[in-house]
Amino acid sequence: MKTAIWVISSMLIVAGCANNAGQPNVLNAFVPSAGGKNSVITALNGGIIDPAVSATLNAEDRIKALEAEYRALEIAPSGQIVAWQGSQKGISGEVYAAQPYEVGSQNCRQYVHKIDNRGQMTSTRGTACRNEDGSWTPLV
Repeated sequence: MKTAIWVISSMLIVAGCANNAGQPNVLNAFVPSAGGKNSVITALNGGIIDPAVSATLNAEDRIKALEAEYRALEIAPSGQIVAWQGSQKGISGEVYAAQPYEVGSQNCRQYVHKIDNRGQMTSTRGTACRNEDGSWTPLV
């Protein structure tokens, strides 16, 4: 049993470090479970995406961007890029979070979300704290 745990842990570490040249890896493949997906995305309350940029994204691309924020906050090691690709041509982004820290009893992380909107690059910085239900709430 210990060997199986060690093997699985090693595989996850290697997958997180691998450069897959655009192929999905563990972090990019992770999406919250179907039961909690809407709640964790809703709790992000639009995330830290610039409102002017968000207004140009369709609903599917906004969800992809928020899912990337969630993955970066919830499971990504500090500095690990979580990339997303929009359904519209020329829309993509990447999110990375800093080391978690505690505020009271909550874990919080600063993070950056960069979006390429048809050649127009934006970068937004923010902080979010993790709620007891596993969702993250950006601090305003």
